[in-house]
Amino acid sequence: MPTISLCMIVKDEEMHLARCLDSVAGLVDEIIIVDTGSTDRTMEIASYYTQKIYSYPWGDDFSAARNESFSKASMDYCMWMDADDILEESAQDGFLQLKQSLSPDTDIVMMKYNTSFDEAGNPSFSYFRERWIRNCTQFRWIGAVHEVIPPNGRVLYSDIAISHRKEKAKDPHRNLRIYQKMIQEGKPLDARQQYYYGRELYYHGHYREAVAVFEKFLLSADGWVENKIEACSVCADCYLHLGQEHAALNTLLRSLGYDLPRAELCCDIGKYFLEHGNYHIAIHWYKAALHAPKKEHSAGFVLPDCYDYVPFLQLCVCYDKLGDRKKAREYNEKAGACKPYSQSYLYNKRYFDSL
Repeated sequence: MPTISLCMIVKDEEMHLARCLDSVAGLVDEIIIVDTGSTDRTMEIASYYTQKIYSYPWGDDFSAARNESFSKASMDYCMWMDADDILEESAQDGFLQLKQSLSPDTDIVMMKYNTSFDEAGNPSFSYFRERWIRNCTQFRWIGAVHEVIPPNGRVLYSDIAISHRKEKAKDPHRNLRIYQKMIQEGKPLDARQQYYYGRELYYHGHYREAVAVFEKFLLSADGWVENKIEACSVCADCYLHLGQEHAALNTLLRSLGYDLPRAELCCDIGKYFLEHGNYHIAIHWYKAALHAPKKEHSAGFVLPDCYDYVPFLQLCVCYDKLGDRKKAREYNEKAGACKPYSQSYLYNKRYFDSL
């Protein structure tokens, strides 16, 4: 059975750290904590779980800090988690079983990362991340922000999930500041960094600047296909905020040139036509979303609701607008089968029952 070093970088995480370590400490063979400047009880809490605690000066570079934590590891594989991540109790047996059965020629284990949840606590936004990485210098982090270890060697995908459950908001401007500092210092942004820089600008409402970054990224020959497709979605929303509706639609349709339609983009296109009163066209795209393959192992962001619940709910709206109450009710019931607790489904149900 392989051994695993849990390698973490932390700063002022007294609220989260014990919860994180409690969820996984009994499943890993070594815990490495690299502190980047805590002023609270983080290091004291860490000392209850491990003596391998190191200080590292923060230099606005997540990869440098994560590589420092990996350099301290002595086990077969390095595993990373953030302090506000947990391994849910329901996933712990699977984690151990995977560890016991892992083929020794595996280089990287990709695990699901659930980062957003619906009202019932079910994942509503997830994607795969490298989680166990063979401990050798071949595998190291790159990128000052939104760091990544490029997939290489024998990669195994596992449905075991790490859940990101933060209880306090962190500095929302940190990532944008790091990117802007890199630009001011003349450091070039590679394609992946351009994509994430565009997203940071979007989150901050700098839509015109975000469009410029996304357009440059989309015209580049570099970059992951999944990032290109997702950039089309975010860039289109920037155009909508700027009142450029035709540019928004063209950008959404542009995503179809990269690969088979993703349900997420089909829902975006359907929403565009629904909001413009073109219900028949919207119906086409929402039905396309229902038939789109879910490419979870592509490392792209996945919105599970876009593959069933959202198109069912929106088809209900479209058919109701067209006066076909029977079909509208049928699709609302299908949405309810996906999420019987959904307030939207329950509201629609009361509406139909009152007719």
